Formats: sequence, structure tokens, C-alpha cells
Amino acid sequence: MNSDEIRTRDRAAVWHPYTRHSGLERNFPVIEHGDGSYLYDADGTQYFDGIASWWCCSLGHSHPGIVDAIQTQAGRLQHSILGNLSHPPAIHLAARIAALLPSRPRHVFYGSDGASAVEAALKIAVQHWDHMGQPGRHRFISLCGAYHGDTLGAVSVGFIDAFHHSFAPVVFDSYTASAPCEGVHGYGLEEHTCGAACLGTMLNLIEEHASELAAVIVEPLCQGAAGMVMYGPGYLSRLAECCAQHNVLLIVDEIATGFGRTGRMFAHEHAGIDPDIVCIGKALSGGALPISAAVVTDTIYDTFRDDEQDRTFYHGHTFGGNPVACAAALAALDAYAEESFWTRLEHNSAILGEALRGLLSLAGIVDARCLGMIAAVEFAAPPARMHADLVDQGILLRPLGNVIYLMPPLNTEPGILESVVATFVRAAKAEAGRQRG
Repeated sequence: MNSDEIRTRDRAAVWHPYTRHSGLERNFPVIEHGDGSYLYDADGTQYFDGIASWWCCSLGHSHPGIVDAIQTQAGRLQHSILGNLSHPPAIHLAARIAALLPSRPRHVFYGSDGASAVEAALKIAVQHWDHMGQPGRHRFISLCGAYHGDTLGAVSVGFIDAFHHSFAPVVFDSYTASAPCEGVHGYGLEEHTCGAACLGTMLNLIEEHASELAAVIVEPLCQGAAGMVMYGPGYLSRLAECCAQHNVLLIVDEIATGFGRTGRMFAHEHAGIDPDIVCIGKALSGGALPISAAVVTDTIYDTFRDDEQDRTFYHGHTFGGNPVACAAALAALDAYAEESFWTRLEHNSAILGEALRGLLSLAGIVDARCLGMIAAVEFAAPPARMHADLVDQGILLRPLGNVIYLMPPLNTEPGILESVVATFVRAAKAEAGRQRG
């Protein structure tokens, strides 16, 4: 079939996520293969993957170590459940993940995508308090604008009206704290000037409702779907102190920010904190296969031991801890452990940061911000043409309202990244000019 025939068949059969039906009336890329930082469609057109395929392909496409691991494992064991069974890839990966976090030992509960990890974390927190004789502790606090996935529990703590208004009748109530540094945001990890006001509603909610709280859940340092809203590590460290003071669990959702995206292995490392539960996914396998996890301290895990009564966590996913996905993740962790990866990451982060810093003073641009390998430009109004212009120039992006962002593969060749960023900056300046009128 030619590309037009493929698109016709797609329109007849595929329901695309986060995609307006009308958006499929025009031609759209049908991606056939990927290599490094590029994707190639059925017509042979090359596209730079400017959002790392929904923030997960942090090592680019067709990474040889990951492909090798997948092929080898697929020839030995494709799937085996973890209910009363185990297999070596899941065991080795859990040990590797636990070793990355500040406090050990920890246990790793596997899911498939990010929402399933968050859903597990929420239920673990509630059941933990029930086992502790405090069943009334079943409420959560999250940040305004938070996004934690699209299952109903995740939506309850990350309700975005534009996405989820139809589901309002079926989600549970949670408390919402003001997002850090609302309005014009600071630049990367530079601390903001808003001081205690930033934390005000969060601290008040914790103090007022501690006796009914199961946990606070936050996206550390960058709220993705809210428009790449960034905040300093000081907020996170003070939040962790307050949670510890009031004996409230802290869940950090590292699904988008983990594995080097912010310049450290995990974003919460910038704040020097030790969360009770860490949710990971996306880049865990370098984006090659779906795998996620809720990584839980043994202080929590031990409350599920069934010495005298059944305290089983009756929750699971058929493909949680799939052997082939675990093998891909182990290979990705090998890549993240290489010194050359971090050297390139530091260099690439500097390329992004310096390029965007030059946009801060332009009229029509509300803010330009960068955190590691997350770069975002916020306009006064939704950009009319910038997205289409960049796609025409071979850069795939997905705007978020007034914000257009770059989250490319972390190991992109510096020369390629410089060229892409130069094109991005030119397009941003042109858009700012149009908005000025």
C-alpha cells in the first residue's frame, strides 16, 4: 500500500489517543522505522523526534544494546507472571532499581505504563494505613495542574478539566494545593523569589488534614502536562520535611522526569530527599517496551506481611514485570550507567539552556525555561503556526496550550541538537513577532 492507502485504513480502524478526529482529516505521518534521534515515515521523510515519542525514548530509537537484549530475551522467555512465580530479568531489574534510590532496601512493584504505577502507589498508600490501624487515612493532596495518568485513581489526583471533565462524576475527591510559582516561572533550577507563599496552601492542607491523608503526590520539579511548569528544589525539600513532620507519605511521580531528563538520575535528587514511593516508567526501558514500577520503602512493604491475617496487595497487571520488557530496562540502565552518557547529557543540556535564555526578553513570549533536557517556550496566546512550521521542517512536536516544548532524546548528537535548537529558536522568534502583531 502507498501512504495514502495506509492513512485511509488507519482512519477506518485506529482510535488515536489525545487526537481530535478532525486532525486526522489531513495527511499525517505514518512512522515506519526509527534510528537514533530520528523517525522515518512511509514516504521516506525524516523527522527529528523532538518529544522523545511522548517523553520516553531517552536513548533514541533502535539503541543497539536494547535491541540486542530484547532479541536475546525473546528467544528464551517471552512472558511469565509474577503471581507466586518469578523470573531472573524481574529479579535483577528490581535490585538494580532499588540500588538507584537513597534508602534501601526497597521493593519494586511492576506495572506496564505510568498510570498503572501511579494507581498502584495510591492503593499501596491507602492499604498501608489500613494495616497500620488508621483506615481513615485515605485522602491525597496533589498540585493544581498535576497530571499523573488517565486511570481513574490517577485522574483523581491529576484532574485536568480539558482532558477529564466527562469523568468528574466517577473520580474520588482529593485536595489540591496551589502549584509552585504560578504565573511567570523561573529558569530551570534557579530558586524563585516567591518564598513561603509558594508552599502556603500545601503546608496548610497537610497541617489541617494530616489525620486523613494517605499521601501527597507530586511531579518533582516539572509539571509536564500543565505546560512544563518548573519549580526549584527548595519547594520539594520543604515539602518532604513537612510530610515527615506530620507522618504523611510522599509519592514522587518520576515517570516523565526520571532517568536523566532533569540532569540527575531522578529529579528528586536535586532536592536531596528520600520519598516513600517513587513511580517510574517511560524511559525505564529507554522507551523500547512498556514497563513501569512503584518503588516502595520496606517500611511500607513490611506492613503487608501476613503473619496472622491476610494482608495481600490484591492488585496486579498481566504484563507487569514482563521478561522482555525487563531485559530492555536492564540494557537501558547499562546505558545510563556509562560516564559518556552523563557527559553528553550535560553538554546537551547546556546547548538547550543557552539557546532558550536568549528568548526571555522578547515581547510576545511570556517565559522561556529549561531544566536539563526539558525546554519550553510559553507564548501570550496559543501559537498559530509555529508547530506546523516546525513539522514542515522535519521536527515533531506536540504543543501544550500556549507552550511549545522540546524533550529530545538525551543522547542526541550535539551537532544535530544545535541545528534543531537553532531552527526551534528561529520559529519561536517568528511566532513572537506574529503575536506582537
